[in-house]
Amino acid sequence: MGRYVVRRLLQAIPVLLGTTFLIFAIVYALPGDPLQALAGDRRVDPVFAQTMRELFHLNDPLIVRYGYYIRDIFTGDFGTTFRGLPVSTIFEGKFQVTLNLALMALFIEAVVGIGLGLIAALRRGRWSDTGILAVTLMLVSIPTLVSGFLLQLLLGVQLKLSTGIDFFPVTGIADGWRSYLVPGAVLAGTSIAYLTRLTRTSLMETLRSDYVRTAIAKGMPRRRVLGRHALRNSLIPLVTYLGADLGTLMGGAVITETIFNLPGIGQQLFTSVYLRENSVVVGIVTVLVLIYILANLIVDLLYAVLDPRIRYE
Repeated sequence: MGRYVVRRLLQAIPVLLGTTFLIFAIVYALPGDPLQALAGDRRVDPVFAQTMRELFHLNDPLIVRYGYYIRDIFTGDFGTTFRGLPVSTIFEGKFQVTLNLALMALFIEAVVGIGLGLIAALRRGRWSDTGILAVTLMLVSIPTLVSGFLLQLLLGVQLKLSTGIDFFPVTGIADGWRSYLVPGAVLAGTSIAYLTRLTRTSLMETLRSDYVRTAIAKGMPRRRVLGRHALRNSLIPLVTYLGADLGTLMGGAVITETIFNLPGIGQQLFTSVYLRENSVVVGIVTVLVLIYILANLIVDLLYAVLDPRIRYE
């Protein structure tokens, strides 16, 4: 197991280098002068511009600048902005907000998606199965922008006016974990639909397996067959999807954070792209890539827990 973990971490190095170089090249290849974008309509002083270009290696070739960036990354330095602020301090607290939002969305997605998929698989062809499939189509069809404002209106305004209950805060993070309930549900909407269908398909395929039919024929209780054999073996593709979806949820939270006024990394990424703060954009993407790689490593290790036949040599 230890050798496998070391090998996977070594394999992650070229992935990290390739991804960060691609993002680095795209960000710094954008047309226009980032220093002039920083100054707005005013003219940048030539002496100041030359000093800043030498300080941030803007006159060097792209590969040289990337080498400086990677050297600093491995020492824990994500660089500084043109205003002299360390990048790590800019998104230090914002990453925690986005991570909390993504984990809440992942929890809601796992509970609701696997639950609905289990019901649909066990009641295949009945009205409940048809209804669940219709709900998944609706979740995929409704954009986040629409579902976010709709839930914000229903739960944050109408429910509070009619019952006086303010259990679902819909703006800011002042209410702790409750602040992430509604935005987490909005962020997880599309993923719930995909996970429900994946659970239904995987469980139905497992229920048709020979060992499941044999266990039922031998008189094993149906609940034990479903919980210990069918559902457990069906979880491997679901865990794979959930692990990959964590990075997707963190990277795609821009609209959700804007609707619910969450000071997360999504808003910071949008602002940094607009202001041409290239070092902040590359730093955010680098951390997201690291989280994605770590999530995939954890998923691979969970395979052996779900299926003891899997061994890491």
